[in-house]
Amino acid sequence: MHKNLFMEKRSLQYVQQLMETENLQLAKLHDIVRESLEEESLLAQRLQEDSGLNAPTYGEKVADKVATFGGSWTFIISFGVVLMCWITLNSLILAGKAFDPFPYILLNLVLSCIAALQAPVIMMSQNRKETKDRQRAENDYLINLKSEIEIRHLHQKIDLSIVDQYRHLCDIQQKQLEILTDLQGQMDVLAKKIKG
Repeated sequence: MHKNLFMEKRSLQYVQQLMETENLQLAKLHDIVRESLEEESLLAQRLQEDSGLNAPTYGEKVADKVATFGGSWTFIISFGVVLMCWITLNSLILAGKAFDPFPYILLNLVLSCIAALQAPVIMMSQNRKETKDRQRAENDYLINLKSEIEIRHLHQKIDLSIVDQYRHLCDIQQKQLEILTDLQGQMDVLAKKIKG
């Protein structure tokens, strides 16, 4: 009777130790999840702050539209039509009274002015797109970094789980050995009683 009470007490202590171990494991997992959530909120906040800084000004919008139109077939075809009309008007239609006769000096001046104004506007648009691309690359880097951190957290969780499960199995095996030893002792006592 005394031995059974002792066994029940030991079993109760063992169950309490297992529960404490499980609580510690859960606390570790909660800490890892909490850190992960904090890092995610920091990343989301950083990405939102970065996107708020890039509100284009009116000049930047105009530069983007000019660059888009200047690099399109619509611009090339319409500009070719304007040039042909200019040359046709000054060479054939107004032949003797042309406002820009054959070497077309005024046309060269207009073309030079358009090129001189269009080039910096296109460069402004390209610089803006380069800035956007750099920011996208930084955001991609942050997202990749976050993914790497998440993978590390998953490895930590799995490692923690494996270690705790191994410890738990060892504790169970130790408890089973103790119970088997106690049972063997009781069997020996019963065998002696039966023989004696």
